[in-house]
Amino acid sequence: MALLDHYQQQLDQLKQTGNLRQFTANEQQGAYIKIAGRNMLNLSSNDYLGLAANVQLREEFLDQQPIQRSYFSSSSSRLLTGNYAEYEQFESSLSQVFLGRAALLFNSGYHMNIGILPALSDSKTLILADKLVHASMIDGIRLSSAKYIRYRHNDLQHLTQLLEKYHDDTDIERVIVVTESIFSMDGDETNLTKLVQIKQRFNKVMLYVDEAHAIGVRGEQGLGCAEQYNVIKDIDFLVGTLGKACASVGGYLICDPIIRSYLINTMRPLIFSTALPPMNIAWSDFIFKKVMAANTERLHLHKISKYLQSEIVAKGYSSPSTSHIVPIMIGESQKAVEKSHSVQQQGFYAMPVRPPTVPQHSARLRVSLTSLIQPDDLQRLVACL
Repeated sequence: MALLDHYQQQLDQLKQTGNLRQFTANEQQGAYIKIAGRNMLNLSSNDYLGLAANVQLREEFLDQQPIQRSYFSSSSSRLLTGNYAEYEQFESSLSQVFLGRAALLFNSGYHMNIGILPALSDSKTLILADKLVHASMIDGIRLSSAKYIRYRHNDLQHLTQLLEKYHDDTDIERVIVVTESIFSMDGDETNLTKLVQIKQRFNKVMLYVDEAHAIGVRGEQGLGCAEQYNVIKDIDFLVGTLGKACASVGGYLICDPIIRSYLINTMRPLIFSTALPPMNIAWSDFIFKKVMAANTERLHLHKISKYLQSEIVAKGYSSPSTSHIVPIMIGESQKAVEKSHSVQQQGFYAMPVRPPTVPQHSARLRVSLTSLIQPDDLQRLVACL
């Protein structure tokens, strides 16, 4: 037991600072979540378009899914026997909607981000990553053999200065700029138009943009910020998740066919993982079409996001958000936990986000809006703040 004392002490320290995390059992129905008998408006879901909560969509899919194709396991990696027809069909669908570019599927966004960058990088690669990119991208960078530098968050002038300094270094053959389009914790955005303009000035630069929180909610067809700003063809590695607005599981990459073939031969999490069940892939193909048609939900989400952003600031809280992810900045972890408990008691499930997920002294309530939420719900939330 003495060997466990170290870990218990670390847990005690996390508890004292308000940073101890635990699983919470819950039941969800529509816009609401029930925890320990308390029914609350769910402000922590990534089901941005409400499609995962839609029972009718599940019934429609299952009614048309033949039992002969309802495999609940692929039983293999794709390079062995796991490359079912459902994979080929969905990647073809993605390729068509993303202007004919190649598509490649992954088991999760995390698998994707820890695998692509190490596969693409070597000692002659420089990665320039936004300071606030997701943990999965940070882990992917660390697993690579590339040199890397983090530029100040959304500071494209700082990025430009780094490119001017390092681009012509003879030891560097390629520079991969890594960012998110909508950032998962602050809810703010990268200026993709300007980022593409910077790329076009430097011939060694390739862009890696994670659209995890933009796919489904931005663009005329829900294809993300890249569609919204008409830069789909200008981003070398356009990645996103299917587990948020797309109401499924897995991740995808939109890229050049050469990159797709290269990753199939070099990306360890792809080569050495059992592929997702064909049933999941068939559902992803089905639901992605619903995502593209969900214009009413996208418009509603945009309207309530704008409302909450302005009301939070009017209440005296700072919030950098320009999206449906609206952090309410608190500061210290314990205060954020207390504020979370307070709003939960008043019927709102808003969770505290604390270090190390966010920088020290920037703990916040992270409100994640979905199209199931109505304006009067947010009026009540603002009142209780």
